[in-house]
Amino acid sequence: MPRFLPEPPHRHGGPARTAVLLVNLGTPEAPTAPALRRYLKEFLADPRVVEIPRWAWWPILHGIILNTRPSGSARKYAQIWLKEGSPLQVHTERQAKLLQGLLGQQGHAGLKVAWAMRYGQPSVPAALSRLKAEGARRILIVPLYPQYAASTTASVMDCAAQWMQASRNLPELRWVRHFHDHPGYIAALAGAVREHWQGNGRAEKLVISFHGTPRRSLDLGDPYHCECQKTGRLLAQALGLNAEQYAVTFQSRFGRARWLQPYTQPTLERLAREGVKRVDVICPGFVADCLETLEEVAMECKAAFLAAGGRDFHYIPCLNERPDWIAALSSLVRQHLGHWQDLPEQEDGATHALAQALGAQD
Repeated sequence: MPRFLPEPPHRHGGPARTAVLLVNLGTPEAPTAPALRRYLKEFLADPRVVEIPRWAWWPILHGIILNTRPSGSARKYAQIWLKEGSPLQVHTERQAKLLQGLLGQQGHAGLKVAWAMRYGQPSVPAALSRLKAEGARRILIVPLYPQYAASTTASVMDCAAQWMQASRNLPELRWVRHFHDHPGYIAALAGAVREHWQGNGRAEKLVISFHGTPRRSLDLGDPYHCECQKTGRLLAQALGLNAEQYAVTFQSRFGRARWLQPYTQPTLERLAREGVKRVDVICPGFVADCLETLEEVAMECKAAFLAAGGRDFHYIPCLNERPDWIAALSSLVRQHLGHWQDLPEQEDGATHALAQALGAQD
């Protein structure tokens, strides 16, 4: 196997483009057991996701999980699958197109916006290689995880670093670490809640549910829990809620280890038993609807709340293609592009003339 990936032809004086790469978690190619097996194999083999030593984890993953979990997960995906494909893929692709259009309207017509998935297709390495082949010499990587976690954001950068190690002619790279407290992001979340309230009335309790991580990650110094709490607090402040009117919870537990608490579904069941008849639930840790929001929260958690005595359960969709979210994303991107926004999309004449002179001497 070659040490380096094939390089596209280098042309002196060619366009020096700037690009933005949006990266989301990933999705299977289809709601089928074979597709889920491939997806879960890649996802759960990431040492950032599962920190158990390989010698202990490999028999569990290959001997048990990949033989039992894909069929059940495929049935869940089938319930939310869209005509165009996976909801996460559909929304991420649309966000990239809308961002490209808005940046163009804002005077950045030469800026290329692409998207990729950390697990599945299109992969991060493939997207980076394609952008480089198209002339991108400056690439801003935007993991679409508002709250930083080693298991998500850092994993994206691991993948980009592996691509860099296999590339000979590297572009400049920047990346967005987090945007959990970005004013535009918070305003878009608040706007989504207010619009829901205007159309459906206001619930007794707003449950702000984030994807969980093992409690051990917090103990080892991961800032994810703190950033989730800050997002929840800022959203509640934007909505004028007091501490009794909202709750921050964590969903999507896996395995028997202790995860971040309080857990979402047990909290909803407890609220129902305590006499809360209506709840609204929003998931700010996801900027695009996916299995964890559409099936786990909107279906499973709803059923649990109603079974425990609740009467009305309302899931507030993710930001998806909301104009205020696309505007916030544009603001975030332009902020991190910095002086790249002011650089010409063509090499300067002096550089080109020097390159021609050097070529003539060869």
